Amino acid sequence: MITAVLVAVPLLVPLVSAGGALVGGWRPRAAWANVAAAVSILAAGIILGVRVTARTEFTAGHLLRADPLSATMLIVIGAVATLATWAGVDYLEAELADGKTTSEGARQYVILVPLFLSAMVLAVEANNLGLVWTAVEATTIATAFLVGHRRTRQSLEATWKYVVVCSFGITIAFLGTVVLYFASIHAGASGSVALNLDTLSAVAAHLNPAVTRLAVGLLLIGFGAKAGLVPFHTWLADAHSQAPAPVSALMSGVLLSVAFSILLRIKVISDVALGLTYMRVGLLVSGLATLVVAVSLLVGQSDFKRMFAYSSLEQMGLLAVAAAADTRLAVAGTLLVVAAHGIAKAILFISAGQLQHAHGSTLIADVTAVGARSPLLGTTLAVGVAGLLGFPPFAIFAGELAMARGLSRAGLSLPLLGASALLLVGFVAISRHTAAMLLGSEAPGSPSLRVTGPVAAPLVIGLAASVVLGTVGGPLVHLLIAAATSLGAKS
Repeated sequence: MITAVLVAVPLLVPLVSAGGALVGGWRPRAAWANVAAAVSILAAGIILGVRVTARTEFTAGHLLRADPLSATMLIVIGAVATLATWAGVDYLEAELADGKTTSEGARQYVILVPLFLSAMVLAVEANNLGLVWTAVEATTIATAFLVGHRRTRQSLEATWKYVVVCSFGITIAFLGTVVLYFASIHAGASGSVALNLDTLSAVAAHLNPAVTRLAVGLLLIGFGAKAGLVPFHTWLADAHSQAPAPVSALMSGVLLSVAFSILLRIKVISDVALGLTYMRVGLLVSGLATLVVAVSLLVGQSDFKRMFAYSSLEQMGLLAVAAAADTRLAVAGTLLVVAAHGIAKAILFISAGQLQHAHGSTLIADVTAVGARSPLLGTTLAVGVAGLLGFPPFAIFAGELAMARGLSRAGLSLPLLGASALLLVGFVAISRHTAAMLLGSEAPGSPSLRVTGPVAAPLVIGLAASVVLGTVGGPLVHLLIAAATSLGAKS
């Protein structure tokens, strides 16, 4: 009963928030209701993380599950969403004051954001692969309208690109789901539960290898598109750069990781049915290709929101490479990077939103001397990038170190070497672009960089959370190790 409540709360509270905005229209309290919904997701994730460590509990007729991985992802969704929705309060009021949106646009925003959150929660809690697919498709529908929030030519173009590419990818995932259902039925599973993840894991050894190989390949490509992996990565930078800054934080810091967590669950089934090699090769090829593309686009980047988007592409490529190792250390490190990356991206996109609003531009060349003009934005930008690049003591450093050791133990030293070389190039590119924004002399006529309370508070809390996560892993580390164990990772 307790588990059922904890699983239901992060699903239902955002829906209540969306329903309130639908009925009551735009009010500042509707934006604050979104914050409350995000906090409820975080609280439920923390309590579930304590409750289900090293075990799995099911509810709603085995359609929903609570296990260490779902608890971890709820914590990440809740933490990033709390920061993003909190900053969203100021974002909407500023947009309304400047005439860049209307009350109807603000109403749509406060309806769609909690629907987006609820869909992501369903994707990580669902035990049925068909339900997972439905949830991921729902995230596309909700975020498509959010990407085009401003109704400019660029935002509408990014929306269509996002919808076309991700819909094509999710169609491929649907085909993979159907093929895997066929394999599960022929392996003896009952039709009503043939797509349940626990059922698929139980019958995995009896799945037809040829059919399963086709299904897993389609699922890797389809859900990989939503995770931003090559070849269907082209939507990412456009959508992230055109979406409102708080939505960009959610898409970059959470949505990509939610899609990636689905691939981790599929890998459990694939490894039993097909052996380690098949999914390993797929993850290594897509991961390294994604790293190459991301780093290439980072080197000559001139737009800071697109730079942060491509850095997310880089992180997804690294996660794919690390997940191929199938060692407990590598998988736990991967999940630690997921959490740290989410918080860092929330900080950076919220900061980017403030810079964009002040300058009316997202070009790196138009933003200089941020450190001197605004100590808070200068600090958040510097610390956010330092955490993103893996400087100690931030958590990405520990996560990447665990990944490297895990890859080495798995005998994947060559992919590790290639990924490290690419990360070094990305490191230099991001450092150079960020330094150009932070340093230098203030240009004549530079706008004021005033940060209001509803933005300053989440930025400061995000900075504190980033430092705490890197220095005091504590209970979260135990949860991450439990999640890696539940995914079948070896010691």
